[in-house]
Amino acid sequence: MEQIVDLQNSSKFQELGVQVISIARDSVAEMGPVAKALGITDIPVLSDPTLEISGKYNVLEWAIANGEPSHTFVLVDGDGKIVWVKDYGSPDNPNRTMYVQVNELIRYVKDNLES
Repeated sequence: MEQIVDLQNSSKFQELGVQVISIARDSVAEMGPVAKALGITDIPVLSDPTLEISGKYNVLEWAIANGEPSHTFVLVDGDGKIVWVKDYGSPDNPNRTMYVQVNELIRYVKDNLES
């Protein structure tokens, strides 16, 4: 959830005008108290225990061994079209990570919003 906190608190990221929504397999009972303790107020944290939403965004191809989605970002434009997908935990990514520097995300979002 550190990623969510840093995106929420980055004025440069906020200037992009994109809505971030975190979708995780964890239950609301697991995520809710943690989100509250971390001060996550501006970014919705949604529970997807059945992976239905994750499946609709085609991010399960990078799932880890237990079937849980990896650390994937999906950028959807105003028309609902997916314009960018990046999975940082996919096996073909030599630098598998669960945290991405905010400046890197800003660059990718800017590049793909202008496409």
